[in-house]
Amino acid sequence: MNGARRDGLMFLFLGCLVFLLLGVALESIVPGPMSDFKAVYYGARCVMHHQDPYADGQILREYVADGGTFPADPIIARSVRRAVLVCINLPTGLLVVAPFALLPWAPAHLLWLAVMAASLTTAAFLMWNLAAERAPLLAGALIALILVNSEVVMIIGNAAAVAIGLCVIAVWCLLKNRFAGIGMVCLALSLLLKPHDAGLVWLYFLLAGGAYRKRALQTLLVVVLVAIPAVVWVSQVSPHWMQELHTNLALASARGDLNDPGPTSLGAHTLGMIVSLQTVVSYFHDDPRFYNPVTYFVCAPLLLAWGWFTLRTPATTARTWLALASIATLSLLPVYHRQYDTKLLLLTVPACALLWSEGGRLKWLALLVNLAGILVTGDLPWAVVFAVFPHLHIATTGRSGQMVMAAQVFPVPLTLLAVGVFYLWVYARRPAHAGAVVTP
Repeated sequence: MNGARRDGLMFLFLGCLVFLLLGVALESIVPGPMSDFKAVYYGARCVMHHQDPYADGQILREYVADGGTFPADPIIARSVRRAVLVCINLPTGLLVVAPFALLPWAPAHLLWLAVMAASLTTAAFLMWNLAAERAPLLAGALIALILVNSEVVMIIGNAAAVAIGLCVIAVWCLLKNRFAGIGMVCLALSLLLKPHDAGLVWLYFLLAGGAYRKRALQTLLVVVLVAIPAVVWVSQVSPHWMQELHTNLALASARGDLNDPGPTSLGAHTLGMIVSLQTVVSYFHDDPRFYNPVTYFVCAPLLLAWGWFTLRTPATTARTWLALASIATLSLLPVYHRQYDTKLLLLTVPACALLWSEGGRLKWLALLVNLAGILVTGDLPWAVVFAVFPHLHIATTGRSGQMVMAAQVFPVPLTLLAVGVFYLWVYARRPAHAGAVVTP
């Protein structure tokens, strides 16, 4: 092992250590921890006890019967109640979490914490393994930055940590053509938990053709084989679960509620903020009939261009890294995603390492773009911002209030858009036959 690889691994180990220590420590001291895991955990327990998890009040009864309480702070309590008591998880997510729901809460949430930590750290090491072929020190530093800014997902227990970790592990398996069966299972579980996180990554392998397409179709088969019993299982206690889920999603996204991207949202502009482009567009006109079409109008050409380049050109190693970097970022913009979903930026690190190793002006631009994406979406910078803002005594109404809101809303989605467009631009400029084709 040369010095650069050794130093890169040192950065990576330090990042993992900080991530684990901070995540576990904060999870144990903050009010209302593991709120997102509680939602899916108690939703699965409802089904096990032959209760409808999507019906109003069912999860509350299950939660209270298990000794569940809410924080004393009324603002935090309101957010926790909305996060825990309204089931917006698909039946497939409930089935995947069902083995944890067989356990009492104390061991179940500790086991879930361990699975989240293991998923993300394993994914981090595998992405470093890919990127270390080109720039081991740079890759170790970038991945460490991502990890030390990933505490929120551990605190609230969101399934994104597991889904993204499994998705990244699957990418390594498929690109390296090692443990392909494990990779397909990991990608299938990721799709079952969070299809909006892993869906477009899976689509890349489908469009890339050759052996990749075969793996994507096999993964889809695994998803279907699990989804069918999941739907049957939930339908026994909730025959109208699709309508009830739609109602719950509408309630959670209503103006001023937890998942509303608009400026009056209960939970869109705090730690764990919504990062989709709707948050920016709604600043100008807070109406879903306006901000959703505008967002799709901006994102659709980028996604279609990405799909065209992927479908029409060979999947070389370099092009695959660039394709995954662009789609991992762009996929966060058109539909609901939160700050913890941005850990998909792990998939940009091999592409950044590739451009860095090739030299020229582009390597500095790649480094600047990746650093901006990682830092602007990071938990620690925003924790500092939200801690400082109240002490600045800035008026929350009028022009100053609008400026404060813009400072909270604009940076993350616009930075993600810049990262995605940059890698899409490099992907489009890449010669179609540069490098060895990796699919037959």
